[in-house]
Amino acid sequence: MTSYEPMPGAAPVGRMLLAQTAFETKMLLRNGEQLLLTVVIPTVLLVLFSAVDVVDVTGPGKRVDFLAPGLLALAVMSTAFTGQAIATGFERRYGVLKRLGASPLPRWALLTAKTGCVLVTEVLQVALLSVIALGLGWSPQGSPLAVAALLVLGTAAFSGLGLLMAGTLRAEATLAAANLVFVLLLLAGGVVVPLAKFPAAVQPVLELLPISALSDGLRSVLQTGAGMPWADLGILGAWAALGLGLAARFFRWE
Repeated sequence: MTSYEPMPGAAPVGRMLLAQTAFETKMLLRNGEQLLLTVVIPTVLLVLFSAVDVVDVTGPGKRVDFLAPGLLALAVMSTAFTGQAIATGFERRYGVLKRLGASPLPRWALLTAKTGCVLVTEVLQVALLSVIALGLGWSPQGSPLAVAALLVLGTAAFSGLGLLMAGTLRAEATLAAANLVFVLLLLAGGVVVPLAKFPAAVQPVLELLPISALSDGLRSVLQTGAGMPWADLGILGAWAALGLGLAARFFRWE
């Protein structure tokens, strides 16, 4: 005779982590507003500024060779910073984080799952934007290893800043601030307008922004075939350490 006995207890952390990552990814892909921010806007900007001579800001060569790296950087920022900050901020407001924090899933695993969701989404973004850019005549160069290092450090930097904002501000303030920062960095971070177009007095400050370091590093590798952009990686590493460190210290679950 077969007997069935309950097996109380939490599942292994690895299984819980994978399940939460899959759940977070499904929720993001079902959110129309998040898809608009993370997929539609970078795609539209790439097609518009590459195919239409709106304004000559890219210098010599094909516009798409200048724009594609910057819009890859924008895609990372939109997912790791803006989208994650807004989603996490409202989860905190509605008590979702508090309840998940009391579940068997460790809090560090919850934040890791959110980062995993960001990485999965970014892979889809990079693939989509790359296919579109190639169709528009993009000719990428350089080392895939350098590109991967930039994307990983850029993700860490923006994730830390997004979690810091979501864990310290009210949800409504996070919504407004995240969108404002997104627009400001889009305009002043070297994404579609070269930093050389800005006044010389502010260029050194703009070059220290994480979006500027990411877009400049990607552009130097993919457009000119440069080696490992250590200066840009250093800036991104500093922002990642600062953002993640402050988020770990000041993040509030309620």
